[in-house]
Amino acid sequence: MTESMAWIAGGTFEMGSNEFYPEERPAHRVAVAGFWIDRYPVTNGEFGRFVEATGYVTVAERVPDPADYPGIDVEVLVPGSLVFVAPERPVRRMDPRLWWRYVPGACWKYPEGPGSDVRGRERHPVVHVSFEDARAYAAWAGKVLPTEAEWEFAARGGLEGATFVWGAEFMPGGRRMAKTWEGVFPWRNLAQEGWERTAPVGAFAANGYGLYDMAGNVWEWTEDVYEPGHRARKQSCCTLSMREMSGAEPSELVQRVVKGGSHLCSAEYCFRFRPAARQGESVDTSTGHIGFRCVVRPDVVDREKEGGKGAL
Repeated sequence: MTESMAWIAGGTFEMGSNEFYPEERPAHRVAVAGFWIDRYPVTNGEFGRFVEATGYVTVAERVPDPADYPGIDVEVLVPGSLVFVAPERPVRRMDPRLWWRYVPGACWKYPEGPGSDVRGRERHPVVHVSFEDARAYAAWAGKVLPTEAEWEFAARGGLEGATFVWGAEFMPGGRRMAKTWEGVFPWRNLAQEGWERTAPVGAFAANGYGLYDMAGNVWEWTEDVYEPGHRARKQSCCTLSMREMSGAEPSELVQRVVKGGSHLCSAEYCFRFRPAARQGESVDTSTGHIGFRCVVRPDVVDREKEGGKGAL
């Protein structure tokens, strides 16, 4: 189970930040027990094996329940997901609906919608997975999703208080350290590394704990329910819910914390490819820039060893 995972010994660290976005405040000390964590986000290939073994159908592939979307015409409730579509010219970056589209038929297998596929992207992180989907995969794999504190502790790689998972500078020595937006968001994507959207996992250097893609590439689900804060107002610069896109009436649907930023983040907009950054995402939502990775805690490994299912 843990062959492709890294052991994080645990400890006490300063979680959050007082220097950037309000939802990251206040920075505060947190203790984390030791755990195993996937070295990479879950890939299309890995998720495909899960689907093949179980017949699992993701949330994006199901017809939405009208009860979850009060006030909306049921005829528009068709399976699909949120896909980034770059505007043709500069736009005001106040409304994410200018570059997000609800695309019928978009799902993990067809990430840009019908006509697209994941051939050649088996090593890219799976996207268009909801919180429920991520949990289902984790359960099948004998794992769980990380807590926000576990995720952030692991992402920091032992660098206490560093801005990025690799240190203090955005591009040390002029070198890009994560798959983030290159150009002018959201309309001009230079994609100089050769990947317009996600990159293969492990394409950039690991952090101090040997973990890849803890910044950029895809946001990652955590187990924690999102609270407006470390005591601050909700921020939503670069993630949207299905409900917001559909025009349905507001609801009290639970949000979970996502961490790490994505390939759509940049230093000039959504500066959230940092370990302290956090956002809330509705559990009914899947998008082309949210994935996940899993953890295993020592009690699970101990039970496996006692049951004769294998050692570390």
